[in-house]
Amino acid sequence: MTREQFTQFARNEQKGLRRFLLASFRGNREEADDVAQEALLKAYMALSTFKDGTNFSTWLYHIAYNCLIDHYRKAANSVLSLDIEQAHEVLSDMNSDDSFQYQDLHCAIDGLTTSERTAVLLFYMEDRSIKEISSIMSVAVGTVKSLLSRGREHLRNQLKEYNP
Repeated sequence: MTREQFTQFARNEQKGLRRFLLASFRGNREEADDVAQEALLKAYMALSTFKDGTNFSTWLYHIAYNCLIDHYRKAANSVLSLDIEQAHEVLSDMNSDDSFQYQDLHCAIDGLTTSERTAVLLFYMEDRSIKEISSIMSVAVGTVKSLLSRGREHLRNQLKEYNP
């Protein structure tokens, strides 16, 4: 694959990839953009490993998923501290209408495990097939079906709590 082909394919996938990562990070644009940029850079650096006949989109999402998992691991091992001035800046950047429009859904999605969240977002937001999700997450097709089933059940129960 040439650099020009990569650029074109990446441009075609950029919007969906960013949407997936934005949902994975519960609307945190900075984290989503950081991981998207990291994934695109890693994909470009690993371009020689891309096999002709392979679905570029699935390959790219697989790399992004691995970057997402790495990001979660790093975040779990670090302690975040904000002083009060930084906290006010973060809060003032948020649009209150945007923050609450889908609050129940974001809270419910937040309650899913990382694997369930990834499977649900890829299936419902990105219209990925179970086979593609299986490739992206490096798990069996049956595992994806199980993750989707458990994810739907958890979402159903969470949303009932928020809106009885």
